Amino acid sequence: MRTKTAFLRAIFALIGYLTIAPAVLGQTVEERLAKAEAAVAGAQTAGDNAWMLASSALVLLMTGPGLALFYGGLVRKKNVLATMMQSFILMAVITVIWAIFGYSLAFAKGSSFIGGFNYFLLKDVGAAPSVYAATIPHQTYMVFQLMFAIITPALITGAFAERMKFSAMLLFCSLWAVIVYFPLAHMVWGDGGFLNAFLGGRVPALDFAGGTVVHMSSGFSALVCAFYLGKRLGYPKTPMAPHNLVISVIGACLLWVGWFGFNAGSAVNASGLASSAFVATHFGAASAVIGWLVIEWVRHGKPTVLGGISGAVAGLVAITPASGFVTPMGALVIGFSAGVICFLAVTSLKKAVGYDDSLDAFGVHGIGGFTGAMLTGVFANSVVNTVYKDAQGRALPSGLIEGNPKQVLNQLIASLIAISLAVVGSFIILKVVDLVVGVRVTGEDEVTGLDLSQHGEEGYNLDLDVVSSSQPAIGYAEPAFSAAANAVHE
Repeated sequence: MRTKTAFLRAIFALIGYLTIAPAVLGQTVEERLAKAEAAVAGAQTAGDNAWMLASSALVLLMTGPGLALFYGGLVRKKNVLATMMQSFILMAVITVIWAIFGYSLAFAKGSSFIGGFNYFLLKDVGAAPSVYAATIPHQTYMVFQLMFAIITPALITGAFAERMKFSAMLLFCSLWAVIVYFPLAHMVWGDGGFLNAFLGGRVPALDFAGGTVVHMSSGFSALVCAFYLGKRLGYPKTPMAPHNLVISVIGACLLWVGWFGFNAGSAVNASGLASSAFVATHFGAASAVIGWLVIEWVRHGKPTVLGGISGAVAGLVAITPASGFVTPMGALVIGFSAGVICFLAVTSLKKAVGYDDSLDAFGVHGIGGFTGAMLTGVFANSVVNTVYKDAQGRALPSGLIEGNPKQVLNQLIASLIAISLAVVGSFIILKVVDLVVGVRVTGEDEVTGLDLSQHGEEGYNLDLDVVSSSQPAIGYAEPAFSAAANAVHE
């Protein structure tokens, strides 16, 4: 009897287990799947956020020390500090403007041409994702875009190097950011922007990382500045060679490295698209160096170091709008073309027109940006980045070579809008600044140099007497400050 009872209990227990176990097991599997999915999403967010923070730092590196060194070495030694200071101070000034209302005007929902004030004082810009990037905090996206806003007006300073007042530069660049940069950034990248190819733009222009927003706008504004301020005293008869090409080479190399964050970071995630943009950026720069040096060697008999680093920057400029849309081979063609075209712009075109663009901001950024924007419409490939889809969700051709000639027209429309806004806006701002503080230093101050006349300092105090090591450490600084103060008052 006991054996029979034990047997029945075992049968019932087995039946119960077979009935209940699948449900319990099913819940466990579902829970584990949910946890696994959450872990994967968390890992993706962490990875994307880490890449975007690193990219933000790389883009800031482009302004300081990259651009500061690049421009600083190209001017005469009496203007090196003033030139570097222009890049440095904009890192501070544009940041404050961006935090208060700049980011909102550029990226908040608004009209087709300018954003609103939903993000005023960075309201609601926190840890949650945004419409612009689903896997990173909105705050990360905001600070990444800030670095673009910083370097863009800094690029313009190359055109008026050695002759604009520091106060005028500050006022001009601040107003320029508000009147030119913020609206253009909204049109190209903002939600509902007129030229945004991915978020409801009426004219779907392709600008992956700033060909129109950054380079064309700054380059053509630089041309306006060069004409408005006029030529430097003695130009072009007096030699005005770069005083230190060594630091310009260092600056160019830092720009090249930082540009990976500029372009590959514009994928806003650590993805295959970021890798594609990274490769295209490097290939475009390398090809442009060769293009510039080849034509320089043929025309002038020698390949110069200045030509090499200028070619690199020209290639980086041109590949910027195309970096997330073209294949590596397309990047090689774009880079080489930019090297040749920008060389002709800073030599033949500049000489024919007769303007004094001190550091060739227009020839490299204006012409290079336009070249890259137009060639993006030619070489954009749906295999790299699907821009257009049919009703079934299948990829449609992106660029001219792939079978979409209309994209070239879209690129031209975007370029003309960027150029028009930059030219008109810059001229108006210059007139206002000229009335308020005056834009150009006096002839005496220009001859003295902006380092002393604007800042009371010198970049190279090589003729100071060696101070005795027995003196207090503060004694090393006192002679420099005294000499600078006396030079200003004399």
